[in-house]
Formats: sequence, C-alpha cells, structure tokens
Amino acid sequence: MTVLITGASTGIGYEITRIFARNGYDVVITARDEKRLIELAKNINTKVTVIKKDLSRPDSANELFNEIKENNIEVDILVNNAGMGDTGLFHKSSVDKINEMLELNIKSLTILTRLVSAEMVKKRSGMILNVASTGSYMPGPFIAVYYATKAYVLSFTEAIGEELKKFNVKVSALCPGATATEFSKRAGKLELKGAMSAKSVAEIAYKEFMNGKKVIIPGCFNKVGILFSKILPRNMMGKIIGKSQKKLHEEFMIKNNISGKE
Repeated sequence: MTVLITGASTGIGYEITRIFARNGYDVVITARDEKRLIELAKNINTKVTVIKKDLSRPDSANELFNEIKENNIEVDILVNNAGMGDTGLFHKSSVDKINEMLELNIKSLTILTRLVSAEMVKKRSGMILNVASTGSYMPGPFIAVYYATKAYVLSFTEAIGEELKKFNVKVSALCPGATATEFSKRAGKLELKGAMSAKSVAEIAYKEFMNGKKVIIPGCFNKVGILFSKILPRNMMGKIIGKSQKKLHEEFMIKNNISGKE
C-alpha cells in the first residue's frame, strides 16, 4: 500500500512519514525542499518516491497528481499535511503571503483531495487525513487568515467524510495545538510553553487515524482548550486568543529586530 504525504520535509509530515514507512507502507513524499526529502528517503527501508513540489503555487496540485499517475502509482492513503501560517495585524499583512496561504492551506488541499478521492471511490477503498488545527474551532486575531483556513479544512473534511463513507473511503481531520516545528517558527511564533513535539503528535495521529477516528485532537491540554471554545462565547474566545497571539507576535518582532508600529 502507498501513502502520499505532502509537507513531508519537516515537522509532523516528516515524523508521520517515518511512522508509515516503519509500518511497511511505501511512501510518496512531497515538499518544496527536495534536499530534505532526499535525506528523509535515505532513512526509509520501504519504497520511496520523492517529488519536489511547491503546493503554494497555482495548479501545483494538478501537477503533483499528474506526476503520480505518470509514475503508475496508486495512492491508498492521502495525508494533506502541507501548510503555512503568518502572524500580525491582518490589514498590514502581505497580500502575496495571503495568496500563498490560501493556495496551500485551502486550494491545493481541496484539489488534491478531489483528484485522489475520485480514484479511491472507483476502487471502493481509501483513507484521507487532512491536517487542520485547534484553531479550526475559534477566531484568531493576529493570526486571522491561518485560523480561518484551518476552520475550512475541518468543515471540508467532516463534510466529505460523510459523502465518502458509503464508498469505503475514510476521512479524518487532525487538529494539533501548539507543536514545536519549523512551521511554528516561520509563522512568527517563538517556542511555546506546553507545545507538543512533532513526533508525539504524529504518533497519536497515526494510531487514531488508522483506528478510524474522524477528528483527532492530540493532547489533554488541546482537548480542554477546544471544550472551552465550545462553552465560552466566541467574542470572549477571540479576546483570549488575540491577547495570546499579539504577545507572541510582539516577542517575535523584538527577537528578530523587526520594527513597525501597529
């Protein structure tokens, strides 16, 4: 059986690739950093196909799918892990970065899922894991676009899961909270207290995904946080998250000597 994993060069994608390979799955790994993918491939004993692809570019999901078909690879499991984030005031954010985020977090994930799921429906078998976030459940001032994209991923995943179950295609969403990854650093976050390791998140994700859990929330702290998000008024949650994200953003600006009044 073959697993396609996007964003496999670092973090959760890297760790879950290793877990699938350790359990005997062939893997197709993709990311924009080909060098890291090749290094990862060297440490895997099952069959590995490396495809360099920047899924934040328009039409890249179609290109990836076509390359997989050209290599006569049949995807049994799809892990949509690739994603990016950014922090700061929305009205001051980079329009280019917003476009990249929407392309990667929403469009590429959606198109790739559409193309792969159609093949799964034909053979009446398949599994899809889409990486969302605990941010899917709440508004995120100072990280607004990222949280909004992850809300889309969760809603989309639950909806298509209901559609595809009659074809024996199982769909799950992974909703990690703070995770110690390079992604977090690129998103403008410093080391977060209580952050889980990417390895721990991947291990929980793999176990619960393979057991058919539809929404996977790693860690007790994250489960409690989501529970509170359902109990507290959304405007209150927005204030709580906004205060936290503003502090993280300001610390990031200071640490990196970035000026700019907000």
